[in-house]
Amino acid sequence: MPVQTIDSSAGHRGRGVGLGLALASAVAFGGSGVAAKPLIEAGLDPLHVVWLRVAGAALVMLPLAVRHRALLRRRPALLAGFGLLGVAGVQAFYFASISRLPVGVALLIEYLAPALVLGWVRFVQRRPVTRAAAVGVVLAVGGLACVVEVWSGLSIDAVGLLLALGAACCQVGYFVLSDQGTDSGADTPDPLGVIAYGLLVGAAVLTVVARPWSMDWSVLGGTADMNGTSVAAALLLSWIVLIATVVAYVTGVVSVRRLSPQVATVVACLEAVVATVLAWVLLGEHLSAPQILGGAIVLLGAFIAQSSTPVKPSPEPVASGGPERELSRRSTAA
Repeated sequence: MPVQTIDSSAGHRGRGVGLGLALASAVAFGGSGVAAKPLIEAGLDPLHVVWLRVAGAALVMLPLAVRHRALLRRRPALLAGFGLLGVAGVQAFYFASISRLPVGVALLIEYLAPALVLGWVRFVQRRPVTRAAAVGVVLAVGGLACVVEVWSGLSIDAVGLLLALGAACCQVGYFVLSDQGTDSGADTPDPLGVIAYGLLVGAAVLTVVARPWSMDWSVLGGTADMNGTSVAAALLLSWIVLIATVVAYVTGVVSVRRLSPQVATVVACLEAVVATVLAWVLLGEHLSAPQILGGAIVLLGAFIAQSSTPVKPSPEPVASGGPERELSRRSTAA
């Protein structure tokens, strides 16, 4: 029938656009560490780079915060948790970890978060999880052992490893928060408003922690070395703020409105792949064959863990996608 044909074509176009946006989001997120590391090596403290990223993005998203100002009254705890864990915590730990680890390794360790979420569900919430989810956890942990090359006596930087694990733990809090704080039916907060206020809260917290007034601002007026190539520091910062934060979050939110959670999860896993490849090409950070294999196993385990729902029926899976994707999907379902 003509109407069905039109609806089918529109659906295919919508999914195509959604896939394109999800891929753009993965590329944008994956490029943040590659752009940030030269700034850190040029003399900026990792916390200062995080502050610049979050404060700049918060300024760009300020009109959305004004538009959704009712959220301050309706969901103050959600906004505070989102800003503290999903923005300030994740970014601070991740950027600190890449100052001591290759970008790809740090992000692969951070991708243990979906497996850790299943641990939270099973042992803290005492809810059963599927056998497939347990397999995903085992795969992720085994892959991590390959990434850090434990047979070499943990030759990887121990502090960097702990910082990357800190980023993963903050993502766990982010998953749990989005599962418990946004299931409100028609009262579900708009995800773009939550992101905008999360950035504002994160910027406020990082201002106290990072003390940007002590930053060497002259670095931003110079250049940074990217594997032998001089790049304007201001250009790298612009990429981090506009592309790796604002565009990454917005495209991630919009893409999930057009895709199923399973498809969005698969595309989201490309972030770690993109980060590893970009770090290899642009920063010369080569990974060994066991690390590459371990990274693939981590991603496979993360995908299985994210895609597996608790055995106990619930309105939404706890570990079915990234934080901003979970918020967006719930908003769409409302």
